[in-house]
Amino acid sequence: MTAGNYLHPWIVSLVLTASVSVAIGGCAAIPRRYIWIADTNITLTALSSDLQSYVGKVVLLGGAITEEAEESEQYLLLHLKNRPLDQDYRPHRPADSGSPEAGFYWVMVPKQQLPSHYRNWGRVTLVGRVTGEQRLHKEPVLLLLYMRGWETSGNHGVWENIDPNYVPSVPIAVH
Repeated sequence: MTAGNYLHPWIVSLVLTASVSVAIGGCAAIPRRYIWIADTNITLTALSSDLQSYVGKVVLLGGAITEEAEESEQYLLLHLKNRPLDQDYRPHRPADSGSPEAGFYWVMVPKQQLPSHYRNWGRVTLVGRVTGEQRLHKEPVLLLLYMRGWETSGNHGVWENIDPNYVPSVPIAVH
């Protein structure tokens, strides 16, 4: 048997493995670096009941954009109806529409980074930093770090706020 006969199955296996890895990684709701820095146990109920305990923390929430409000020349505030996340970080309606998890929150977004198609998103997966501010009826305000939009047509988009003063990093123990 020649070297070419041994090489062919190896190349096919390598290409197949790489394709599966890209497909699985490409389907992730949010980049792994945000999962590593976020406190995934913080819920909207926890934020609403004791907001000051979470100031500065990074959280993962799901939602549906309900309205926009002008905050300043630099920021736009988006009002979101909470949609709890499943194990794959995809937002879904809460089991009980009367529960605190069915509440609302706000997210501050830099205007210069607004993607043109975000109004088409039916649901979003959001990574945000807790600001400690509240609006209306004790609704927490987050600063956008990352948002993935899920369109009703099945398409999606990504919106990432890169703050040069804060670059997410992976803890040394994870490397």
